[in-house]
Amino acid sequence: MNKKQIAITLGVMCFILTVSIFVQIKTIKNTNSTISQSLKENELRDEVLRWKEKYDVAYEQLTQSGKDLEEIRKQATQNDKTSLAKQNEIIQNNMLLGTYEVQGPGIEITLTDNNTGISKDGMEVIDLSKLIVHYDDLLEVINSLNNAGAEAISINGQRIIQTTAITCEGNVIKVNGQRVSSPFTIKAIGSSGLLYGSVSMIGGYLYWMEYEGVLVDIKQSENVVIEKYNGVINYKYINNEN
Repeated sequence: MNKKQIAITLGVMCFILTVSIFVQIKTIKNTNSTISQSLKENELRDEVLRWKEKYDVAYEQLTQSGKDLEEIRKQATQNDKTSLAKQNEIIQNNMLLGTYEVQGPGIEITLTDNNTGISKDGMEVIDLSKLIVHYDDLLEVINSLNNAGAEAISINGQRIIQTTAITCEGNVIKVNGQRVSSPFTIKAIGSSGLLYGSVSMIGGYLYWMEYEGVLVDIKQSENVVIEKYNGVINYKYINNEN
């Protein structure tokens, strides 16, 4: 074998060795990157679980405190008619404030995004945004129910109270700061006939939503259960000077 062949052979071997080393280094980097990513994901998951556990404990304590307070009130008013009247007044006020779970006659409305792209009359919809439930649609429905005398309202389990905000952040709708999504179940307690008529009438807001393609379902019920408000009600400016 002459010198030229030896040189070519050594050159090929050096090239192969260089490529092998490069591939090995890249593989090690990718492995380290994957391990680092997995560690970050595990840390985030652990952090979420820790906060979820704290929330569950705090919520359980709050619920138990409410039960204890209710029991103390009952014991304090057992033999006192005046105190009993005050107790009933407190209960009524808490029901209106939304801090108690309530039930009674009313309606349940379900609004669902239409993913077919087809309107109610079978026509293809060009503006697909019309097939999606927006936050202002929820506001319109809530206003209609309030105008019809609804005494309690909720959206996907979120109780609507005086300070409730229904907002849109990008594509995310929030009620009381909590994310809600389609299908939207709106419950309302009141005169079921009056409530039903106010939202189902021809030419009304829900009529046009359904006509444009949103899936709308309205049911009357004699036993609508609406959850209590789970947040904290803070008043910054009003006070009782008496």
